Amino acid sequence: MTLPTILLIILAAVVSFGVVVFMYGFKSKLYRQLRWFLGILRFITLFSILLLLINPKFINKTYTTEKPILTVLVDNSSSVKTLNQEQKVKDFVSLLTDNKDFQEKFDVSFFQFGDDFKELDSLSFSEKNTRLTEALLTSSEISTQSSSPIILLSDGNQTLGNDYTYTAKTLKNAVFPVVIGDTTKFSDLRIEQLNTNRYSFLKNKFPIEAILVYSGKNPVNSRFIIKQGAKIVYSENVDFSEKNNVKTIFATIPATKVGLQKYSAQLVPIETEKNKTNNYRRFAVEIIDQTTKVLIVSDILHPDLGTLKKAIETNKQRTVFIKKSTEAASILNDYQLVILYQPTGKFLNVFNAIKKLKKNYFIISGKQTQWRFLNQKQAAFFKEVTTQTEELTPLLTPNYSAFAVEDIGFSNFPPLETGFGELEILVPHEIILEQVIDGYESNSALLATTELNGVRQAILDGEGIWKWRAQSYLQEENFQSFDDFIGKIVQYLASNKRKSRLEVTSKTFYYSNQPILLSAQYFDKNYVFNNKASLVITVINKDTNEKKTFPLLLKNNFFQVDLSTLDAGEYNFKVSVKDETVSRSGTFTILDYNVEQKFLSPDVTKLKQLASYTEGKIYYENQFEELMSQLLTDQRFKSIEKSEEKIVPLIGWKFLLAIIVIALATEWFIRKYNGLI
Repeated sequence: MTLPTILLIILAAVVSFGVVVFMYGFKSKLYRQLRWFLGILRFITLFSILLLLINPKFINKTYTTEKPILTVLVDNSSSVKTLNQEQKVKDFVSLLTDNKDFQEKFDVSFFQFGDDFKELDSLSFSEKNTRLTEALLTSSEISTQSSSPIILLSDGNQTLGNDYTYTAKTLKNAVFPVVIGDTTKFSDLRIEQLNTNRYSFLKNKFPIEAILVYSGKNPVNSRFIIKQGAKIVYSENVDFSEKNNVKTIFATIPATKVGLQKYSAQLVPIETEKNKTNNYRRFAVEIIDQTTKVLIVSDILHPDLGTLKKAIETNKQRTVFIKKSTEAASILNDYQLVILYQPTGKFLNVFNAIKKLKKNYFIISGKQTQWRFLNQKQAAFFKEVTTQTEELTPLLTPNYSAFAVEDIGFSNFPPLETGFGELEILVPHEIILEQVIDGYESNSALLATTELNGVRQAILDGEGIWKWRAQSYLQEENFQSFDDFIGKIVQYLASNKRKSRLEVTSKTFYYSNQPILLSAQYFDKNYVFNNKASLVITVINKDTNEKKTFPLLLKNNFFQVDLSTLDAGEYNFKVSVKDETVSRSGTFTILDYNVEQKFLSPDVTKLKQLASYTEGKIYYENQFEELMSQLLTDQRFKSIEKSEEKIVPLIGWKFLLAIIVIALATEWFIRKYNGLI
């Protein structure tokens, strides 16, 4: 309390005492004992009231001890099982859990990582990927103090994510890696990587690239073989040495049969190999006997044309041809889809042919589009003719139902250029993207589709989509999202298949180390997307007849299910709607591939770098006691004593109010009892 406050309290006591003396000390007719008792009560009351008016403030200090956080990261990937180190990892975790000295000095937290990062529950060592970088970064976010160390139990082999040795330079925590596995070097041959297309066309040849790696000192000879069933379709002898330890094989395999074709690649093991699992790799290619031919009709040169061609031909089933309007009219029947880029009066014969053949088409307008002509030759869209232009940015419509559309960052895309004015759509339609002009939503279509009398049409009112593809690359470092978006539009327009109330999208085969996702859309009888429906999928393993059922979860404007928990094999599936008779069936195959099994030994080099960059120290599986002793005695990891100071005003003290009430009540009852009231 300050000096003025203390003086006020003293003054309050003097005033209270003076009032009491005046009331009960002079000329009072009460007997002495009663005067003293009533005087004390009156003094308590007056002094307490004056204290409340002064409201002095008291400082309350509390002290707490905060222990440093010790984060223990445990590798739960299957590479630990491949190296036969499961029990040693479990023993070390138990040792840390039961050590009282550790519990007293540190606030110990256990986490496991593999495909995901989560609190340690039970170790199965079955996860098929290792996200070590993600585990380190997440741990660093949990505890940002440099006094909080991290123990990493891992073989150091990472399959997904950025290189953790580079990430280590940004960490503030000291990392103490414990090397799991035998560090002895063994001679080993492995198929490091196998690249091939998912699709190929009948009677063509599809390429295969195999990267083969040898670890060892002595020269060895082997043979690379590709089989389809028991039949060898390709083989090549390969030689390795300590210096010449990487071979890249390029092969072409003929596509002779339609459908899903399964193959196995083998690098014949040498006798001294310890891990032979990484000498084998299974893969599949779907052989198709036809392709979608897309015709782009344009009389001008524009970057959009090349962008459309590249995006569409990302799917190897599709081929794009670019023709002028004078060449296109006579060959329209050879194509499943016609894209009309900035139509003008020269497109007259093309529009006549489209109408006659009932072809699906996609109009892309822009600054050079002649809308006077376009308004006359088709009845689906209309736009006022002006000489001015404007810029439009896209906004995704969440309720589009013709096919599943995900947001690929449309709000960050550069604006498109087009003629000034609102685009009116005169027939039933669905809008994929709306126009945003100078930050304001116009509720007008930028990209929309229609389906009338069996003919599907689409319009994109703006030129400059080459900028969108470039922006998509800047956002994700690849073109896949944008190309998939264009691919879905092309797939929808190139097909005349009647719309079903239940549409299911799946692949014919998946690799077991990748997400296995199936999506579906369900529509009511008016073909409006029904987001309240309950969809389930039943999958049956063809070999074991084991049946499993999973719910499909709503995601934006479609339903999706993740079947990554299924084992490798061939499956029949059926998607059905609860309380409805609508269902769709199909098949898919999961090919077994576990990247974790290719590791023969721990990556000691990277773990040493990780320890060095973070000012930690590397330990081996037989040095658990040394690690624990180091952490217990390291002066960097100390408990922190924190003090918390709270200023408490007297007016908030409820007991003082109770004292005033009790004193007044007691005085009143005594006066009443003695007949003074």
